[in-house]
Amino acid sequence: MNEMIKTETDLIAAAESQNKLGQLISPLMREIYLFDSYVAGTFHLEDKSVLDEVKAGDKLLLRREDNKFDSNAILILTQDGRKLGYVPEKDNIVFARLMDAGKALFAKIKGIEIKGSFHKISVGIFLEDF
Repeated sequence: MNEMIKTETDLIAAAESQNKLGQLISPLMREIYLFDSYVAGTFHLEDKSVLDEVKAGDKLLLRREDNKFDSNAILILTQDGRKLGYVPEKDNIVFARLMDAGKALFAKIKGIEIKGSFHKISVGIFLEDF
């Protein structure tokens, strides 16, 4: 079997295996920094215990939300899916458009300031590019 066919067969086999797919794609992924923002709505969380569990450097999930108050709403969630808040309305229109077009975005906590019962969580927003 010539080397090109063997390599192509190996790549196909790796792609078909879910465990190996991440290994195959991981070296191709790039994190592209887009913007600094903060987590809005932390004061209104039902489960405020999440605020004590997050820390600088944590990677956060971003998910579009069907929201009657903001058609561009983007939820910010912890890695285990707990609600932390939202991308502020003033910042979310471009990110919502990117996500609606199928782009993968995420956030990373840059810092946390606690002022009384208020938590100001600064985040960087990133595009995960392949």
